[in-house]
Amino acid sequence: MVKNYTTSFLHSLMTITTLLGVVLVGYSQQPRIFTIADFDLKGPVKSCLVITSYGKEAYDFDMEGKLTKSVTRYSDTDYDVTYYKYKGEELVEKRFENYRNNIFESSTSYANFYEIDTIPVRKVTEKIISYDKEFLDRYEYIYNADNILVKIIRTNNDGNDETLIEYADYKGEQTQTNSLNGTVLKSVRKSTRIGKDKKKQKVVLTKNFLEGEPQSATEAIYDLEGKLIAETKFKQDPKKQQFVPVEKIIYEHDEKGMLVKCTSKKGKVVDVKEYIYQYDNGEEGNWIKEIITPQNSYTSRKIEYYKVAEEQPPVKE
Repeated sequence: MVKNYTTSFLHSLMTITTLLGVVLVGYSQQPRIFTIADFDLKGPVKSCLVITSYGKEAYDFDMEGKLTKSVTRYSDTDYDVTYYKYKGEELVEKRFENYRNNIFESSTSYANFYEIDTIPVRKVTEKIISYDKEFLDRYEYIYNADNILVKIIRTNNDGNDETLIEYADYKGEQTQTNSLNGTVLKSVRKSTRIGKDKKKQKVVLTKNFLEGEPQSATEAIYDLEGKLIAETKFKQDPKKQQFVPVEKIIYEHDEKGMLVKCTSKKGKVVDVKEYIYQYDNGEEGNWIKEIITPQNSYTSRKIEYYKVAEEQPPVKE
């Protein structure tokens, strides 16, 4: 069953771009390794070229399926390139290079270097240096004995910031709270419930805060196979002092887990989108074209595979 349907794939495109720049704006996430699964790909994929309305995205993968290079091309002369380097299963280096008018811009390009220490507990140190040899940021990701991230310490020329990540488990609900220098940034509560179809569902409620005050929230509902089936977005009503729903989205999938219909409701306005796919190897392969109706917009992909030698049957003596 496919978990990473189209919405996950398109979200991955934005996520990679966000993670490239997020460390420069004050909020960081632990180092993440992207694989073909994050791009709704399967099999021995060597590269994937995505053609979108705003340009082209190109991704290269190693034989193990890890992302090694990504290119965001806005035009023939304007593009960004990111390289990923690994040591075993660990990300040890990431380089972001900016090109405009086919000229490399060192002032806006930078490199992330990662050092991993596992004694007495896991700690990952990230150093961010510009191509002009300017120190930008240093992050320490500290884990507990269960290998769960519990603290992020950021150091730069402006001083230190400390993000604490606390976990609580109460009556079957797990809550994660992120606080920056003692001020709550975000909370994520996970729980399960029985849906209308009498099947269990996973509910993830994410609340976002600004200067400790609630601003927005999203409740996402997944089935037990990990597919997103419903999403409700909220905003904080300052008069009522509570969250009020502003949009509800229902996702429908086919038997393979691919998104086929998305229904969004904002007040009295209902927007329905349907998705049609073309595959490179019948319905068993990867999709190479996605058509969204009624807009008739589309995204296409060109996929190259590693040549894998087929296993030969044993020779009978």
